[in-house]
Amino acid sequence: MIYDVAIIGGGPAGMSAAIYAARGGMKTLVIEKIAYGGQAIKTYEIDNYPGFANNPTGEELSKAIEEHARKFGATFVSENVKSIENAEYGIKVIHTRRNTYMVKSIIFATGAVPKTLGADGEEDFTGAGVSYCATCDGAFFKDKDVCVVGGGNTAMEDALYLAGFCRKVYVLNRSKKFRAAATMVENVKRNGKITVLTDTVVDKFVGSNMLEGVDIRNTVTGEKSILNVSGAIVAIGVKPSSDLAKDCGVECCQHGFVKTDMYLATNITGIFAAGDVRVSPLRQVITAAADGAIAATSAVNYVNELGIKSI
Repeated sequence: MIYDVAIIGGGPAGMSAAIYAARGGMKTLVIEKIAYGGQAIKTYEIDNYPGFANNPTGEELSKAIEEHARKFGATFVSENVKSIENAEYGIKVIHTRRNTYMVKSIIFATGAVPKTLGADGEEDFTGAGVSYCATCDGAFFKDKDVCVVGGGNTAMEDALYLAGFCRKVYVLNRSKKFRAAATMVENVKRNGKITVLTDTVVDKFVGSNMLEGVDIRNTVTGEKSILNVSGAIVAIGVKPSSDLAKDCGVECCQHGFVKTDMYLATNITGIFAAGDVRVSPLRQVITAAADGAIAATSAVNYVNELGIKSI
């Protein structure tokens, strides 16, 4: 069989693409190496996805999207893609550890992974007070004390965003130097609800069922203390899962995110990208789903113009 559209990655972007591709009459394959839902399944509660006012968990929402894609006949396989090569007539060959798939087009929806601190308790409280996305989870900390870990533009933006509805915001930066633009740092320092702690690192996240505080340490004096917060936003960057796309010759930005045009096509004919793996100003479930719809529609148009009959 030759698949019309192969989607590598089964997060919201990939599964949304599967809905649009399969609904568009394409023989659609979704390849996911770990678990369908991507980073979204780690989210305890989603309260900003239109139409889901009951605040489903990330796992519940992901399952609903997966079932929707299966309804239209998309094929799902749990495999790890090892390599991709070109064949004749525009066909691409995807090699996994177990199988080989011939496809007409590919959508990379491989996502991005937040960089972690590696501090004690971080994994335990992820989704229970520790977050890597202020716009995703910030509303859960309304009228509470929170901290933002990081010194870049994203950390500053997160701090200012949270200051709009949180009681108190602490910014923890490991040195006196900030990677963020000077104007952004000044805006943060001028905000009366934000306290900036430099030369400060997190040693441990503490609490019972939910986060209750962070053990912090001054890197210059060695002094240790406890910061009582209900939420901690770790904003030290994300790493796109774009190595496979790069191996195909897909152009990426200096940070490794895939470059696309407005149709989410890459510089390689027949290859598209959607979701967190591509250059984007916002990374949310809703934007990933929208990306999937656009990329799939572009792939459908490409396949129809290609004119190779599926077998």
